[in-house]
Amino acid sequence: MTAAATETVDHHQEPPPAGRGGWDRWRWLRHEWTLAMLGGVLLAVVLTWPTLRHPATTVPGDIGDPTLQTWQVAWAGHALLDNPSGLWHSNTFFPETYTYAYSDTLLGYAPLGMLGSGFEAALIRYNVLYVLLHALAFVGAYALVRQLGAGRLGGAVAGIAWAFAPWRLAHAGHLNILSSGGIALCLAMLARGHGWSLRHGYRPERRRPGWALAGWCVAAWQVSLGFAIGLPLVYFLLAAVVVGAGGYGWAWWRRRERPPFGRRLLLADLAGGAVFGGVTLLLGLVYLKVVDLNPQAERPLAWTESFSPPLIGFVTAPADSWLWGERHAGAREQLSWPPEMALLPGLTLMVLAAAGLFLSVYPARRRVGLALGVLGTVLLGLGATLGGDGDPGYLTLSKHLPGWDALRTPGRMMHWTSLLLAVLAAGTLTVLTETVRAWSPGRWTRWLAPVVLLVPLALAGLEGVNRTAHPVVPPPPAAMRTATDPMLVLPAGGALDLIYMSWTTDGFPRVTNGLAGFEPATQAQTRAATATFPDPTSVAYLRSIGVRTVVALPGWAGGTPWEGIAARPVDGLGITREDIDGVLVYRL
Repeated sequence: MTAAATETVDHHQEPPPAGRGGWDRWRWLRHEWTLAMLGGVLLAVVLTWPTLRHPATTVPGDIGDPTLQTWQVAWAGHALLDNPSGLWHSNTFFPETYTYAYSDTLLGYAPLGMLGSGFEAALIRYNVLYVLLHALAFVGAYALVRQLGAGRLGGAVAGIAWAFAPWRLAHAGHLNILSSGGIALCLAMLARGHGWSLRHGYRPERRRPGWALAGWCVAAWQVSLGFAIGLPLVYFLLAAVVVGAGGYGWAWWRRRERPPFGRRLLLADLAGGAVFGGVTLLLGLVYLKVVDLNPQAERPLAWTESFSPPLIGFVTAPADSWLWGERHAGAREQLSWPPEMALLPGLTLMVLAAAGLFLSVYPARRRVGLALGVLGTVLLGLGATLGGDGDPGYLTLSKHLPGWDALRTPGRMMHWTSLLLAVLAAGTLTVLTETVRAWSPGRWTRWLAPVVLLVPLALAGLEGVNRTAHPVVPPPPAAMRTATDPMLVLPAGGALDLIYMSWTTDGFPRVTNGLAGFEPATQAQTRAATATFPDPTSVAYLRSIGVRTVVALPGWAGGTPWEGIAARPVDGLGITREDIDGVLVYRL
């Protein structure tokens, strides 16, 4: 008998137990990270409900910034598929250039922007993203605290408390601010890649260069979503590199021998750091070009001063919080701008983090470091209210760190404050879990710790329950599809322009309309020149800048310069007017 035949016979002599092979093939479903991701998605669907009830017609928050962001994601996908070289020169703010960089771009979501087309697809895409970014924040925080040495239940509570913190509810309409999951996830990957944890310190045998490279790439992706929360990550990672290099040198000097690091890990850091630095630099150059073309885009420190919260803001919840909203109404009256100043990270999280200073699996000196980090980010978050002028403090960074002056809202440092609190809280819950199991040996105690910790888990989730409005977004009129671009939509200006921007996701016609953190010179000129449209002067002006069609919505013109536009004559102007379902289309 041949060797091959012998192997065949032996292979069939002892078959595996019935059903076991099939179960092993599906055991990945029981893996910790599979459960964490599925749990994150389920939590996100539940705690953001009713976002997915009517995803093709509504958006969470309001119909201001969300309509802008539906357009941003859709434009990125459309431009990269249709004309990548024209990415930054969008179809809005015609005839200006670099208009896609007038706000945080959410460029990292471009792959999702390639899925589907049209207005309804843009809304569905936005709502799905809104849910998934919460899931990613949960998974990122869970992964981070697990890598730092916390247990699974500690990770779950930390993930819920960070991803669904009460303060985030004030930003239901700010996709760029809520998209912070990449911060925690990249830190988790980088820590894993370098074999480091808070609980055990540096363990060279646990180095994973691939994870380090992936961490840098995730950090680059996070920055591509916008500098509003991406720039602090840039400076944090830069500081971490400096401190890490200094610590390596100190260890070498004390021991007179080189601590293990490894060529592969060094190459991974160099390659990943180059990707991260390249993305940051390229995006930064685009924004600098915008400021160069539009000097009014540069924000003075007065913006930062006006958005700086008082200390009471850190224990005040926004109105959208189901648990604390009404209870904190009086405190919110003391805030000049509650959407950016109601910064409660969660009472459950604060209590657990405070306990973590005294009871934790982390070494004492690292707990002190976390506490100093919490204190430092809170002091920075106070902005100009720290010491009366915020200098030294947040305004010091605005004066000396490149790009920091554009971060006009100090309260968004709560991303870092609440993440540090989550790490402290996870340390507390982990030591409690281990203590309960040690006190009660026996098979039944396997379930005791989860039951004991069910209360903080439930409370953290309860604080994330929302009362967020989900208004219906007006659909684009049929007249928009018949109009030839470039076009002007009237009435122009204000939040209406954001709705018009979302309407252009049907085919992306060029429009003069648009709204950003600053106003380009041509927009003010266009509004002033067309206040009397249609008349000879306004028609001549529009023709001179290349506009071929004007779409007017008489029903929305009340109280604007275009009120009564339907009664204005067009005789002798050399233009035509057509009424399509109550919307006027002027062809120039």
